[in-house]
Amino acid sequence: MKIKSLITAFLVAGVFFSTQAIAQKKEKYDVKKAQKTITEFKKVDSGLETFFENSFGYAVFPSIGKGAIGIGGAAGKGIVYKQGDMIGGSNMTQITVGFQLGGQEYSEVIFFEDADSFNRFINNKYQFAAQVSAVALKSGISADASYTDGVAVFTQAKGGLMYEASVGGQKFKFVPENEMK
Repeated sequence: MKIKSLITAFLVAGVFFSTQAIAQKKEKYDVKKAQKTITEFKKVDSGLETFFENSFGYAVFPSIGKGAIGIGGAAGKGIVYKQGDMIGGSNMTQITVGFQLGGQEYSEVIFFEDADSFNRFINNKYQFAAQVSAVALKSGISADASYTDGVAVFTQAKGGLMYEASVGGQKFKFVPENEMK
């Protein structure tokens, strides 16, 4: 019985990851959606204006899709800004293992406090470890938020329902502006 469940979980995960990979390839780097996401984040919490103005750089992911049945994954494309100017895009992927079920869509903004943390990101040497957590966006939350290892992460749910107690990390791949499709 356990072997059947395990095989089913791996088959479902395989189909999910294949679908996510195809969807991510079709998705475009959308500067307009990134700007709209920035506006939405500032509208929910005007204190984020300080992060946008004072961070060395930031990455905006307007839509990240996430789903799981035991084994899960997430993927999304975003726009990367250095001192307020768009310099490229980023692909985010995530694989998780643990007790999890469901699907959701959310937006994410990652702020880089200094050149060192930003350069680690654009040189594809950045990955969130399991212990890194994001701040769920709500009004006034940025007042108590701070950088951890040069990074501050905010997320905003867009839809879906997911129950999870999982471990895993987000991985990022920077794409220079001239290579964005």
